[in-house]
Amino acid sequence: MDRNTQLAKETRAGHVGSELHGQTSLQGITKKATKDRTHRFGNLYRLLNVQALKEAFNELKKKAAAGIDGVTASDYAADLNQNVEALAEELINKTYRAKKVRRVYIDKGNGKKRPLGIPAVSDKVVQRAAARILTAIYEPEFSANSYGYRPHTGAQKAVKDITNELQFGKYSYIVEADIKGYFENIDHDWLLKMLEIRIADSAFLGLIRKWLKAGIMDIDGKVKHPVTGSPQGGIISPILANIYLHYALDLWFEKRIKSQGEGEAYLCRYADDFICAFRYKRDAQRFYRELTERLGKFGLELSAEKTNLINFSRFRKEDSPAFEFLGFEFRWGVSRKGKDLLKRRTSRSKLRKSIVAYTLWCRENRDTRLRRLFPKLNAKLQGYYNYFGLIGNYTSLWDFHTQAIRILYKWLNRRSQRRSFNQSAFTACLGRYSVVKPRIVESRYIQLQFDF
Repeated sequence: MDRNTQLAKETRAGHVGSELHGQTSLQGITKKATKDRTHRFGNLYRLLNVQALKEAFNELKKKAAAGIDGVTASDYAADLNQNVEALAEELINKTYRAKKVRRVYIDKGNGKKRPLGIPAVSDKVVQRAAARILTAIYEPEFSANSYGYRPHTGAQKAVKDITNELQFGKYSYIVEADIKGYFENIDHDWLLKMLEIRIADSAFLGLIRKWLKAGIMDIDGKVKHPVTGSPQGGIISPILANIYLHYALDLWFEKRIKSQGEGEAYLCRYADDFICAFRYKRDAQRFYRELTERLGKFGLELSAEKTNLINFSRFRKEDSPAFEFLGFEFRWGVSRKGKDLLKRRTSRSKLRKSIVAYTLWCRENRDTRLRRLFPKLNAKLQGYYNYFGLIGNYTSLWDFHTQAIRILYKWLNRRSQRRSFNQSAFTACLGRYSVVKPRIVESRYIQLQFDF
């Protein structure tokens, strides 16, 4: 039995269906994918035409860094029609070649660096067009409990949904997990086999293979030819990463773990970060044992320091440690009316990272004119409050706000050898520029559900 047949058997997806005829729009693809979960799509490559490439370019972030060829989005837009038509011609003639990916490293806030791959703009355009097609095919198939890199969902929705699930569900054990170096260890052969379950277009799959195999130029100038992985930062990488874990984890959890368990089981995944909840300890232990083997089959390894099985019972609050997920700490507490309540606050580690990043921003921008600095400051603060402004987290928001104002005062007074502000002048300045203050943004309706 080959790997493709074996994978199809495991996921019960099958290879039934015929090529797509007639309907070429993304809406048509989604409709077909929703109606027939076993359909294999052909003739996708021809959808990468001039119109699709222009639409893809319009969706790119125009301020993103340039790739290895040094061409920025602004440079590309200066002669957009000619560039896109030439790119479409390369695709038609099968002369398109993926350029090398420029690698950079960003600070993760814990002393470690995360590698990011920056493709050339022309490659971003084709990748974005291809990603739109993949999204049309796979969105109807993805689990509702998969939140990362998907339209109309995100980390905050995941936090709200998991809060609701744990608050009202019958769960007593949590397995928190993180995959070690996920994007760097995606197995190319397995990924392409997974894609073949729904895609019967060799030319389209060939494009994806080119991007996976594209050379990566590191900061030292050396070029690496990847055997595994899909670079973080690539336009196509998020959807490919979701497809990989859809088959490697999500379907396996649904069809094996939940169906063979004795009690309730729940999976919540954001990209490669996920937690699972179980009613019974024996189900949680079995999942914990089998998870390493399951992911290992697909070339993935769990991060030992971030993978744990914990007792998380409302009936044993004193013995239930908190767990962290997506920047929040979850723990059992008691409401004002004495009822069991799942409480959330900004995790201590995330708060520290945010303060470090904010301090760096203040230091780098301290010489900016105040009338330009404060609008940027307000946007930064408001973004933080929009994400962490969930019910019950007001104290943590004020903690961040207090430290942020103190740090700003420190660095504005280092604009020159003379102090720029005393405390009263600084307070007046904050008022003049209307610095935003913390507020809870979560719906009050949700509060009524938890305010027992």
